[in-house]
Amino acid sequence: MSTAKRKGLILVNTGNGKGKTTAALGMALRAWGQGMKVLILQFIKGGWKYGELKAARKLAPDFEIRQMGEGFIKGEDDSSLGEHRHAARQALETARKEIASDRYDLIILDEVLYAIYYGLIKLDDVLELLGQKPEKLHLVLTGRNAPPQIIERADLVTEMREVKHPFTQGIAAQKGIEY
Repeated sequence: MSTAKRKGLILVNTGNGKGKTTAALGMALRAWGQGMKVLILQFIKGGWKYGELKAARKLAPDFEIRQMGEGFIKGEDDSSLGEHRHAARQALETARKEIASDRYDLIILDEVLYAIYYGLIKLDDVLELLGQKPEKLHLVLTGRNAPPQIIERADLVTEMREVKHPFTQGIAAQKGIEY
């Protein structure tokens, strides 16, 4: 690392296109390669065996992914929203503890913006969390529909825009590309 003082950034990957988590994982891999400790908390994902989980086990102990969610939400009328809400609140509490722990250089709150959008957690609670971020910690938030208040607080915001997607052509999710 250079002799310049490290300033922990707040970074947001949002938009309706594919690649928000993938970009965050690339940043995580870069940070790990620079000797940094990385934690990824997944607010929605749970149960599936994503390729990144296998990779993380090989990069441990300084690269960790925790699936904290109940899996994909089927929409605002999903009958299991109560379970999703409980899991998201637990993920938020875990995030609060780990952010305060000073054990990590980079923490990714994967799909936290979805959790806000679906009302699983409160925007104010996430804004409070951003205010508690230690100066040197890099914090990444991913998901669609980033609220303006999050965008305002962020140092870097990237919007993924879908131009073309294989799913719209009837092509199923591909191993190694989407999971």
